[in-house]
Amino acid sequence: MSYMDQYNFWRTNPYFDEATRAELESIKDNEKEIEDRFYRDLAFGTGGLRGVIGAGTNRMNLYTVRKATQGLANYIIKNNGQDKGIAVAYDSRFMSPEFADETALCMAANGIKAYVFDALRPTPELSFALRKLGCISGVVITASHNPPEYNGYKVYWEDGAQITAPRDAEIIAEVNNVTDYNTVKTMAKEDAMKAGLYNVIGAEIDDAYMVELKKQIIHPEIIKEVAEDIKIVYTPLHGTGNIPVRRVLKELGFKNVYVVPEQELPDSKFSTVDYPNPEDPKAFTLALKLAKEVGADIVLATDPDADRLGIYALDTKSGEYIPFTGNMSGMLIADYIMRERVATNTMPENPALVKTIVTTNMADALTAKYGVKLIEVLTGFKYIGEQIKFFEQTGSNNYVFGLEESYGCLAGTHARDKDACVAVMCLCEVAAWCKKNGITVWDQMVKMYEEYGFYKEDLYTITLKGIDGSKQIAAIMDKLRSNPPKEFGDLQVLKMRDYENDTILDLATGAVTPTGLPKSNVLYFDLTNDSWCCARPSGTEPKIKFYMGVKGNNLEDAKKKVDALTEQLKSQI
Repeated sequence: MSYMDQYNFWRTNPYFDEATRAELESIKDNEKEIEDRFYRDLAFGTGGLRGVIGAGTNRMNLYTVRKATQGLANYIIKNNGQDKGIAVAYDSRFMSPEFADETALCMAANGIKAYVFDALRPTPELSFALRKLGCISGVVITASHNPPEYNGYKVYWEDGAQITAPRDAEIIAEVNNVTDYNTVKTMAKEDAMKAGLYNVIGAEIDDAYMVELKKQIIHPEIIKEVAEDIKIVYTPLHGTGNIPVRRVLKELGFKNVYVVPEQELPDSKFSTVDYPNPEDPKAFTLALKLAKEVGADIVLATDPDADRLGIYALDTKSGEYIPFTGNMSGMLIADYIMRERVATNTMPENPALVKTIVTTNMADALTAKYGVKLIEVLTGFKYIGEQIKFFEQTGSNNYVFGLEESYGCLAGTHARDKDACVAVMCLCEVAAWCKKNGITVWDQMVKMYEEYGFYKEDLYTITLKGIDGSKQIAAIMDKLRSNPPKEFGDLQVLKMRDYENDTILDLATGAVTPTGLPKSNVLYFDLTNDSWCCARPSGTEPKIKFYMGVKGNNLEDAKKKVDALTEQLKSQI
């Protein structure tokens, strides 16, 4: 059907509820809006769904969620996993509880038991819960750090990680095979509960999750020693982190944790921020104000589903709070874990650190120092989670830490996704160690730069919405792929990695070798002077992202170099 045929089908078919049909009736004279809502089905990508909430096939609504769930249920049944059940969690966004119930009730109607949290929970706790309960799969309703008009549907498998190849493509095929909404099953919640197919979970999972988090602490005695002196400001940005973060810090003994009152409670509008993303400096406005009032040592913010963490740390020399990128905070935790594990003889045999290809090269220097194996994976924390599964299957390595540049990391293997709750806990332990040793967290970061090198990274993003935007993004990638640049300013291109075609081209010799990683629409350019840049269309948003990294002689030099590389990249596209 054409987009207009689809529109009329939704607008007039009594299968769709009255509110949905009324919403569509209200846009009958806006053909551009109709086209955008119906020109395609909301793509069920390798992680699930993400989109603007509203009526239409290209929107997040009860019907697109139910359709996706029917496809997932069909896949579970084909793989004989229906007896294991599925875990469901949700965040503070508009329609999150409703979408969670639709997911559970569709599963129940297919004979698959659902375990649903009694209230909002962090994404990493869903990853933990499904493994704790022995489920075949899990779904968390969240759009992570997207604006408030978005929601999403992330799918996990029994190992606790988001779905990866080949399972992702197989599930996508099952979802795409559901073409008739009338074939999608559901049932009444009361009936599902009576049949034992809808089960509420909560405190028992929270308690077990807390136990696992606290296992990652290396020096509880240091926390107790400085607990009265260290001051922490925290904001959950109206999301799911408030209760678990405060609980774990309290149980560890931290005395002075100040939560931003205006952002403490869940708020689907995210009223105090333009964008509930700890990568955005503006999201820290209220937290920094509070930090200055109380004299905080560190300032922490988690995104709405509490899988990403942003931080600022006090520089006592200037009296200002310094922002940390995800690369910086991740390296700070990694360095602490490795140094203290070695010092306390608790480093496991064959240790490994896993990072994504667009994460800082400081990780290379760090792992080399401590004799830890470094493994690179594609962008997306699911690939880090997948490595943990491989380690367990083969016994080849022991996971020590994993991180990605986009403010996500994981200490421990209790979850198989990035976990801001454990990251907060680890950073607070780092801050306590710094306090005991008479330095600040920023001082420690500077020491790391001086030891490992002045690495600096940046991200340039272009947003291109709709059909035309998709075509423009494809054209940019085609241009870079078919006519790769030979230099970016005074930086020469040494190699081009094309993960879509599984090739690494050596520009000097013309030799071509495989990347060794799964197929993905990503181009990576290795440059001279330990620099690099990478182009990658977003899998969840109408954006194309350009990552870049350099190594400078000092902080100022690194900043100049990464700015110059960014400008050169802009001129190439």
